[in-house]
Amino acid sequence: TAGKGSSSTEMEERPFNQVKMNQVKLRCPVKHGDIKNLSLGDLVFLDGVLFTGREGAYRRYLDEGHDPPAPFHDLSNVNFHCSPAATPLKEGGFSIKAVTGTASFRFGKWMPRWFEQTGCRLIIGKGGMTSKDYRSLFVPHGAVYLTTVGYGLGATYGRGVKSVREVHWLEELGIAQAIWVLEVENLGPFIVESDLEGRSLFELSNQEINRNLLELYQGLPEPVLKRYGESTDRRDEVL
Repeated sequence: TAGKGSSSTEMEERPFNQVKMNQVKLRCPVKHGDIKNLSLGDLVFLDGVLFTGREGAYRRYLDEGHDPPAPFHDLSNVNFHCSPAATPLKEGGFSIKAVTGTASFRFGKWMPRWFEQTGCRLIIGKGGMTSKDYRSLFVPHGAVYLTTVGYGLGATYGRGVKSVREVHWLEELGIAQAIWVLEVENLGPFIVESDLEGRSLFELSNQEINRNLLELYQGLPEPVLKRYGESTDRRDEVL
């Protein structure tokens, strides 16, 4: 079950590293009440049905105007930016043993139309998007972003894939870019990177880190090679 989210006031009053993180299980497709209770940094595991889709599918559907292979609203409202390692089975169908998330920041230009035409409420990928995208695109559509955890967890995520329900545009886009409709169980862990207020876990973490960096630089001795550009000012560029 999802824990109650922290309010903006609570986040501002407490140091970021003291905010409680929860472990959450969500059922896909997700309901508004499910994601409403998510807090930044929560670990999320997913059950149910979701679909993959990244730049190839976005471009084919939104830019080139191809009709969707199936109404996206009927598939799920959970979209995973990823590349599944799919292997054809002799008896038909596919087996997926690994899933690798792909960087979502590249897809911002498609998200306004994507949200409007698909009704997606949960976007999953690697590394997050910009806080501007969260505020201007995700918030108006009641959507949040989950990020994969580090590198090398493809097999871990693959264990959460129970079966492949459907695959669309495989011939046109190839395995990595096709739309895979997956039934999953305990798929995760994912980290809540944005919430319904448009806040970003990574942005808040960076602010906390940067706040302490100035103190570290102030304690450094005078640079030996100052005349050659060595500096203790963190605002200086390193060439």
